Amino acid sequence: MESGNPHGVSRDDQNVVLSSLEPDQLVEAKKRHIPRRRFKDSELVLLWGLRVYLLFMLAVVAYQVWTAAR
Repeated sequence: MESGNPHGVSRDDQNVVLSSLEPDQLVEAKKRHIPRRRFKDSELVLLWGLRVYLLFMLAVVAYQVWTAAR
């Protein structure tokens, strides 16, 4: 039994069951709610930094296109 599995089913058993399902049954079996991940403060700072960088680079590209079109 795997410690991360609350139902006591081994990964090999899961693979056997998943391989025997019909396509529509497989789609339904794979629909699981995955909760949103909570980010650490350092990860949030990094993500906001990437957003700011993206906006800055979009402005740079827009300026380059504007100056090239003139």
